[in-house]
Amino acid sequence: MKEALKLAKQGAEREEVPVGAVLVYNQQIIGQGFNEPIGRCDATAHAEIVALRAACTRLKNYRLPLKTTLYVTLEPCTMCVGAMIHARVDRLVYAAHEPRAGMVGSQMNLAEQPFYNHHMQVDAGLCREHSSQMLKDFFRQRRKAAKANRKMSD
Repeated sequence: MKEALKLAKQGAEREEVPVGAVLVYNQQIIGQGFNEPIGRCDATAHAEIVALRAACTRLKNYRLPLKTTLYVTLEPCTMCVGAMIHARVDRLVYAAHEPRAGMVGSQMNLAEQPFYNHHMQVDAGLCREHSSQMLKDFFRQRRKAAKANRKMSD
């Protein structure tokens, strides 16, 4: 999770929402990423998707090996959970809850839906405080900058 937090910080430095993700197999990082929808002009460029794409490209397979774990700093959304299911992520570990759109516990738990043909283990809370604080600081800074811009234009 520490690597995912470092990636989240990289995203924040590029003015992206600070979310980082790392895919691990056999104690090796096989894919990683941070949020990049703004920089890539791609609504699907969430940290989890970037990490999944990197791993699948590296492995030359759209399915991940058994016992692959995804570490991510924020509870995944609907799109990201769907991608994890299709890629066959075995275990998801996330840091902070996403109360408005989190789909593995906060709003719904897509990982436990019986109609999917793949299920993953979900663990929450690893480095929760660090991730939550990074997100709070990012949005506080963004609001402060927006307020300053409004004052300048008045």
